Formats: sequence, C-alpha cells, structure tokens
Amino acid sequence: MLNEKEKINRMKTGPATDKGQQFNRYPWYAVRIWHGMRLGDFYRLLWKNRFRVHPVHWKRVFTVTLSGCMNSTFGVLQSLVYGRRIESTVVDPPPIFIIGHWRSGTTYLHELLVRDKRFAYPTTYQCFMPHHFLVTGWFLPKLLRFLLPSQRPMDNMVMGFDHPQEDEFALCSLGAPTPYFRMAFPNHGPAYQEFLDMQDVDKRDLRRFKRALQSFVKALTHRYRRQLVLKSPPHTGRIELLAELFPGAKFIHIVRDPYLLFASMRRTWQAMDGVQSFQKPKHDDLDEYVLSCLERMYGGFERQRARIDPATICDLRYEDLVRDPVGQLQVVYQALELGDFEDLRQDLEEYVAQQKDYQPGRHELTPELTAEVDRRWSGYRDKYGYAASTRGES
Repeated sequence: MLNEKEKINRMKTGPATDKGQQFNRYPWYAVRIWHGMRLGDFYRLLWKNRFRVHPVHWKRVFTVTLSGCMNSTFGVLQSLVYGRRIESTVVDPPPIFIIGHWRSGTTYLHELLVRDKRFAYPTTYQCFMPHHFLVTGWFLPKLLRFLLPSQRPMDNMVMGFDHPQEDEFALCSLGAPTPYFRMAFPNHGPAYQEFLDMQDVDKRDLRRFKRALQSFVKALTHRYRRQLVLKSPPHTGRIELLAELFPGAKFIHIVRDPYLLFASMRRTWQAMDGVQSFQKPKHDDLDEYVLSCLERMYGGFERQRARIDPATICDLRYEDLVRDPVGQLQVVYQALELGDFEDLRQDLEEYVAQQKDYQPGRHELTPELTAEVDRRWSGYRDKYGYAASTRGES
C-alpha cells in the first residue's frame, strides 16, 4: 500500500520547483522576514536547523546578522521608551480579523477594508520590524525603501513599507512559534504545524505565541488609537484563541474554489521559499504540504467555530467579492455592525476602479492532482458550495 506522500509524488508531472525561480524578484540584499529578528532569535533558528545553509545564501545570513544587531539595540530602546505604555494599553475596540486559506483573497479584502479611515492596520514595515517600529518608523522606512521590491514574489500585487501586511510575519520576526519558520529551511519539513489548528500545542510555545501577539497588537493600538484590521491566513485555525485574547473580536472569513487554491498555493510556496529560504528548496513534498495544511487549518476552524459567538463571524466568497467588491463589503458591514458604510463608499469605488486592470495568473492541474484535491478537500468544497472543477486561475 502506498502512503499519502508516495501517492502525491507519483502524481507529479515534474518537480514542483521547476519554475519557482521565475517568481523570485528579490535581489540577495533585499529585506526578508528574518531581517526583523533579534540576533539571539535568529541564531537559535540557525542552531535548531544545524546551520545547514546553502553556500550561496551565507550572504543572507550576513545581512540578517547585521540587521539582528540593529533590532536588538533598537528593541531595547523601544522597551525603555514605550514598554510600560504598551503593557498598559487596552485593546478597545477589539480587532477585526480577516481569515481564510492562503490565496483565497485575504489580501484583496484587507486592502478594501482599510480604505475606511476609522480603521488602522499593520504596515509591511511594522510587521517586518516589530521590535522597534515605534522608535524607528519615522525614518528607517525612508532609508530602507530601496531594499523592498515593488511587487510580491508570488503575484503582481504592489508592495511597499506603508502597505497593509499580515501580522504572521511580525510573529515570525518576534520569534513566536509559527508555521512560517518552515520557509527558512524548507528541506527540513514543516514547522509548528500545530499552530494551524491549535491542537496539542506545547504550553511554553503557547505562552510565547500569546505574549508576542498581544504585545504587537498593543503596540499597534498605542500607535494608532483606532480599531485594528488584522489579516493572517494561519489565524483561521486559531479563532477560539483570538476570541479569548481579544473579547469581542470579529472575523471576516473568505473562501475560494479549492482547485484554484491548490494551484495558486503551490506557486506561492515555490516563490516564497525561493525568496526566504537559506537553502535551495527541493519541494519533494510540496503538494502533500499544501493538501495537509488546508485539512489541518479547516479542521481547527470548524471545531472552534462551534464554540464562539456566531454573530462575530461573517462568511464571504472570493468569487462574489471580485464580482461586486462594494456590494459584498456592504454586506459585511451590516452583518458585523461595523458602522456607517456610506462614508466609505466613494473611496472604495475609486480604489476598485484603480484595480480593474489586475490580471490573475492561470495554472492548470493534472487530472491526477485534481482528483486528489477533490478527495482530500471535498469537505471544504461541499461546505462552501463549490462544484468539482478543473479550472486553474490564481
């Protein structure tokens, strides 16, 4: 009998990394997630992975080491200046969390929602430099602007230090346990997968995670004094914990055609691993990794959803959002009681008009992989009303 890994490997028409390098727009000196870590946290990451860095990427280690010294220094300064104020900050009103599997439209939804000036959001700079953005945010983004490419590595969406960003990157830079650590050494297999569904989480790791998330959210709240809109796909399987940490938090859950999710997510990990890794990614188990992540994430989400207030969650389909962004966001506002939507309508319509020329990529799945997605993700497909299909657009 073949195990799941062997079945998936037999279905591949070629190595998953065969075209991954075409997505890598990052020069070697560009800013990466690890550049936001303190020196001690970064070297613990290297030690845990036995310093198995590919020779070509030791220059990345060098630049992250230099950045780590800066982060450690400025981090101490921020603690001295703002530590007590951050600790005493009350997160009120509680955040709005955008959740859903990677590539399901969470970034687009985030960009739409933050058009509302009543809300605040973490920027790319704040998520990449979470230890000290309160003391360096007024000058370092300008100095480091040339280090950030203008587009994301996996698609054509614009990047910038002032653009909305997902807080999972901040957790990674803060040294909190997160599945994103896999990107540093992808050939060593998944990392902290239990944080996709919060099952069997080590108590010490859970304390570290809570402390990092609460500290970051409090720092943002202290900075803006407005309700935060946070976006992180891994939060999908953490909604019970988020509702516990931030009582009254609201969730906007977005779903998408699972066949398109798989094709797009495969491409995304190829691109992100190529950009972030200290190794040359082999991606021998990439398809199995993509399949298992959704299974675990949505297993946790469905279990936890039954235990939190249903009035705090609103479901949204990506296809409906793309077809009618303004109308769908109005539905969300009404369902979650987010305030007067009419104040936002004009700005939202102008933003949507600016984005009308955006073209998603297209990717086809083999019949064998389509069948495997159909088998493994049928629960997600059926629950959210998607039919069997072989379409491939990301």
